[in-house]
Amino acid sequence: MKKLLPAVVAIGLFACLSARAGDEGLQTPFERSGGLRSATYGQAIRFYKQLDSAYSVIQMQRIGPADGGNSLHVVYFSPDGDFNPAHWQREQRVVILINNGIHPGEPDGIDASMMLLRDAALGKMQVPTNVVLAVIPVYNVGGAKNRGATSRANQNGPEEYGFRGNAQNLDLNRDFIKCDAAETSTLEKLFTRIDPDIFVDNHVSDGADYQHIMTLLATQHDKLGGKTGAFMYDTFTPSLYKDMKKAGYDMVPYVNDFDNTPVNGWTEFYEPPRFSSGYAALFQTIAYVPETHMLKPFKDRVTATYALMQCIISEAGDHASQIKDVRSQDMLATESQTTFPLDWSADTTQKDIITFKGYEPGYKKSEVSGLPRLYYDHSKPFSKKVSFYDHFKASRMATAPRAYVIPCTWKNVIARLSQNGVSMEQLKHDSIISVTAYHIDNYETSSRPYEKHYLHKNVQVTAMHQAIHFQKGDYIIRLNQPAKRYLVETLEPTAPDAFFAWGFFDGILQEKEYYSDYVFEDVAADLLKKDAGLRKMLEDKRAADTSFAHSASAQLDFVYRHSPYLEPPYLRYPVFRIE
Repeated sequence: MKKLLPAVVAIGLFACLSARAGDEGLQTPFERSGGLRSATYGQAIRFYKQLDSAYSVIQMQRIGPADGGNSLHVVYFSPDGDFNPAHWQREQRVVILINNGIHPGEPDGIDASMMLLRDAALGKMQVPTNVVLAVIPVYNVGGAKNRGATSRANQNGPEEYGFRGNAQNLDLNRDFIKCDAAETSTLEKLFTRIDPDIFVDNHVSDGADYQHIMTLLATQHDKLGGKTGAFMYDTFTPSLYKDMKKAGYDMVPYVNDFDNTPVNGWTEFYEPPRFSSGYAALFQTIAYVPETHMLKPFKDRVTATYALMQCIISEAGDHASQIKDVRSQDMLATESQTTFPLDWSADTTQKDIITFKGYEPGYKKSEVSGLPRLYYDHSKPFSKKVSFYDHFKASRMATAPRAYVIPCTWKNVIARLSQNGVSMEQLKHDSIISVTAYHIDNYETSSRPYEKHYLHKNVQVTAMHQAIHFQKGDYIIRLNQPAKRYLVETLEPTAPDAFFAWGFFDGILQEKEYYSDYVFEDVAADLLKKDAGLRKMLEDKRAADTSFAHSASAQLDFVYRHSPYLEPPYLRYPVFRIE
């Protein structure tokens, strides 16, 4: 039977972490090494099993598979030992989901979370009674097992760490829509089940050199939108900055400037839904991506990560009723919302002024090339006000239909919809339904693969009203449901992270039938005699396009493509709208 320890008075966060667990025999590899080593995957899982067996406020569960035959786990902390998500929602508790090791070469959160949950179990770190924690010890299990010491050339420790790619060599922080990895599928099912109010995805940054240990990427507040976005921007995030400053950390927004020095300010990172924080925004979840600075000692980075998580937990308890209220209102509003942004661009007419503590950049002769190279002069630290462009505006909009219809043959897409909590119903009989169908007029495809896919972009479509024959078993997806925004941003083909963009519907982009010129010449001539409208279209095209007028094959192809002989599935997007 588990032993439930009584709560004790919280001790100061910044006391030596290694001293906290000495008597209990629950020191982590990080603590035993004096802040030099990060826990392996096996060490982390064994540590949490030990906590699970000792304390009734901790429960570890295997939640599903990860690539490479591995398993994904979640560790819950509930102050009263209740691990039923339905009860959490009924009791209006704030659910915080913390993800670690999405990039195992950035392990700060792995070690900080081990200490955080242990201290919470011991009562040495207070978790408010209206807050529940769900912590993924190591998300990218395959990458965590692929340990080394050289894959992060720009990083100051630990001695060993995992690799960025997972067992398929995928970057899992690009996988939240296409969902190629078993880890992503498992996490999205968990996300749907527990409906987190706050999502924290711990990272380590690359880029410029500066004095700050911790930077913070927050969900872009305009894109999150509604009352939740406003609350996060006006209240919750500023509170985190104040708390961290009191704790001894001057935190700045994630320094999204890799090609230039950030002394003149920068634009906030734009996070489409392929990223964890962009994905969370589709479900009105506040998301943060802590990014410690890679050049700071590992010990300092882990301590800062611990501090920020504690600040988030504390503020969540203080603002629990507001968080639950704004999310509830936005979820309700989303179900009746008619238009949704598909893409965003920075609004450079608005900015915040922040204090940035950096080092003077300079150039000197490279010992490698003999040419000028950038360096940051640590003998010349500075503190100055800089512009931070953290306001965005919608650049394209889409009107949501009443429902989508998708044939059951597109199983890969249907599976992804299902694991994201989408409600669907299947047709009980073959049916003819009046729908709006999209014709794919044009698109561009990347010449190089990106995370296993050749992405489509700049997609252009024409909407057509048609009566389509659907089969028994095809899916009707009504949009009066919590996943409405997710549906629009994944099923509208012109959205930058739509399933079409990721190549899930590429079967429609290739013709299966064509014609022999000498045969279709007579058929085309007959068509032109019977169809005055088609004949007029051909004549207008000849008049407007000289090269077309001198090409017999182009004209014959034109008639074919405007005739009943062109196969209906070709370039017809196979997700249909009921308006």
